[in-house]
Amino acid sequence: MSQYIAFAQPKFSGMEHLFTQPKQYTVVYNATAPIIDGKLDDKVWQNIPWTDKFVDIEGDKKPLPLWNTRTKMTWDDKGLYIAAELLEPHVWAYLKNYDDIVFYDNDFEIFIDPDNDTHQYYEFEVNALNTMFDLFMPKPYRNSSGPMIVYNAPGMKWAVDVQGTINDPSDIDKGWTTEIFIPFGAVNIGVNPKVPLDGEFWRINFSRVEWLTEIKDDKYVKLKDANGKVLPEHNWVWSPQGVVNMHFPERWGYLFFSKPEGGSKTNNNSLPYSEEQKKYLWHVYYLQKEYLQKNKTYASNLSQLGIQDSTFDLKGFENKLWMEATSRQFMVYISNDQHTFSLNDEGLVQTIKQR
Repeated sequence: MSQYIAFAQPKFSGMEHLFTQPKQYTVVYNATAPIIDGKLDDKVWQNIPWTDKFVDIEGDKKPLPLWNTRTKMTWDDKGLYIAAELLEPHVWAYLKNYDDIVFYDNDFEIFIDPDNDTHQYYEFEVNALNTMFDLFMPKPYRNSSGPMIVYNAPGMKWAVDVQGTINDPSDIDKGWTTEIFIPFGAVNIGVNPKVPLDGEFWRINFSRVEWLTEIKDDKYVKLKDANGKVLPEHNWVWSPQGVVNMHFPERWGYLFFSKPEGGSKTNNNSLPYSEEQKKYLWHVYYLQKEYLQKNKTYASNLSQLGIQDSTFDLKGFENKLWMEATSRQFMVYISNDQHTFSLNDEGLVQTIKQR
């Protein structure tokens, strides 16, 4: 029993907000692709379910969003098709040039990590003027990284349809919709595009940036505080991050690809056991980052992080957790009889052994 207490009573104590279960969505294959015009009236969309409505990026800690947002997806052998609906009474956007920093307007954002290692991932942002900002992240900002804005997703298509009149404060709008096609080759490291197999999954999340505004001289102007500083934006997301930062890829939702054969029903996909194992790696990672901030060095062993027992039961299987560390680097591992996974100080997840 003592081996289990170190992790389970309470599990991930003080960091529960970083270990809530991410949402899941099964995207079903369709041989007929929707027309990318921003309108969601294609027949292919009619029987495809919406995601849950978006919530605050911190989840239950904050109120529900002022206006609803939701998305739906389908795919074919060429790529992923995403449709989104953003309701709001005043649709506005002012950024017009490709690769403008679109989140300075209200926008819709997509984050994709195809191989679930938290590195080499992609971000796409679009505003109601149909201005696109696409970028590639070698690794998250927290790991001393920055965006590659020169990345332009080859073959991507996108369009917006406004249900109302954009940049007109004199009337009330319904909102806006967008369609985005992302080719598999545009989110692939290598020569040949990797088309997902039935049952495989990506990590994905969606965000809506919404600024508080007022109307001045017939324009939408962001609200400022008493010191003249623009008030922070709202961040509404599909799968809560637990922290005001979209660049925690380990917190994104799971997108399962389904390609039913012979008209069979959509697969009821479940997460692999390894996703439970990796939570313990991330727990050590977060503890190490806190330890470094406080002590200017990494902990040299797990006991310094408050983890006394490194062998424990996880859903009926014995797992062993161990770490190699210097003052400036560390690597933490978890293994059982079938799998060994590692996580380093830059948050890179790797498979060491898998049977």
